[in-house]
Amino acid sequence: MNQINQMNETTRTLRTMGISLLVLLLSAAPACSQSETTPKGAAAPAPVELQGGEQKFVAKCSPCHGAGGVGTKQGPPLVHRIYEPNHHGDAAFQRAAANGVKAHHWEFGDMPKVDGVTPEEVDQIVKYIRWLQKQAGIF
Repeated sequence: MNQINQMNETTRTLRTMGISLLVLLLSAAPACSQSETTPKGAAAPAPVELQGGEQKFVAKCSPCHGAGGVGTKQGPPLVHRIYEPNHHGDAAFQRAAANGVKAHHWEFGDMPKVDGVTPEEVDQIVKYIRWLQKQAGIF
């Protein structure tokens, strides 16, 4: 009978510890998922004048850089302070699309050139990305 009481006490202790750990992890999860690269609040619809750039971004960029430029397992977030205009100017996006990029900030590997996009379309995409960055408080 004494062994049964000890087993019951051990089970209660382990259950209490498990519940406490679960509560701790769940309360920490929102803090762990937030960073300076996370846009502030839900993304507002793009202004009409940027919707062409948004459509081109979705078609050509979002498979790697994610919807809204927040990144994926294949590519980095463009809504990040590293890509603010003072660090990566608009011309850097033009070069990246035309020539590809050697990995230098992230560990996603090299970015291939983007086929089927004109410099004018890249300009539209960059305007959309800059708008996303402003929405996120990047600059």
